[in-house]
Amino acid sequence: MARALILGAGDIGSAAALRLRATGHSVVLHDLPRPFHPRRGMSFTDAFFDEPCTLEGLFAKRASGAERLAKMLACGGALPVTDAELGNVIAAMQPDLLVDAHVHKHGVAPDLRERAPFTIGLGPGFQAGRNADIVIETAWGETLGRAYRAGEALVYAGEPRALGGHGRERYVYAAAAGLFRTTLAIGDAVQRGAVVAHIDDFPVTAPLTGILRGLTHDGARVCAGTKVVEVDPRGDRAAAFGVGERPARIALGVIEAIAALAERD
Repeated sequence: MARALILGAGDIGSAAALRLRATGHSVVLHDLPRPFHPRRGMSFTDAFFDEPCTLEGLFAKRASGAERLAKMLACGGALPVTDAELGNVIAAMQPDLLVDAHVHKHGVAPDLRERAPFTIGLGPGFQAGRNADIVIETAWGETLGRAYRAGEALVYAGEPRALGGHGRERYVYAAAAGLFRTTLAIGDAVQRGAVVAHIDDFPVTAPLTGILRGLTHDGARVCAGTKVVEVDPRGDRAAAFGVGERPARIALGVIEAIAALAERD
């Protein structure tokens, strides 16, 4: 089984980490310190804030430094997450597999092939054979989760899938960079126009009436344009927790790509 390093602790990277662990691989999840991913009920993001964090029965715990990873992997209990410098993590872990789950919607993705023997890029910006060994489709549609050994994923279309008849209007994006503060939690009910958070001194209001499916962690520093709030107008609190359909299909594509490689070898 592989030593797998997943880059990006949002809902997609977390789903990939969860499924890789379930199939017997040793997994480390990496992100920046105090990441601002809003779908925290569908990811391991809260572990980066040293908070109890469980996703579908798997407990995640932050490694205080790259030197702690070997011990945590040998223990095999909690999923190690780390915000240590990436080069130090790679040196300490020596991954067989690297998966970039940042999903680079805008701009060029980095060349992963210098960082691990086998690399998988998720979504736009990756081209198989150029900056990753395999590319996984991340766009909604019949090809979602498909693995490409040649070619590239679809370009970012820009429009999310509708929930309860609402698309992009269910999101709130940071108008400016600053410190995100909130006293609310994922799954809380909100009314349209209610203040749910502040970025520095500027209020962030709910765009719709519903439940908070996405809410950036209190104390995270956000960049202008960052998605910080998502309201699900369907009002189903349970839908804010667990692995979602899209991340699950992408994670399955990762598992199938690794299995196909093992059969080939």
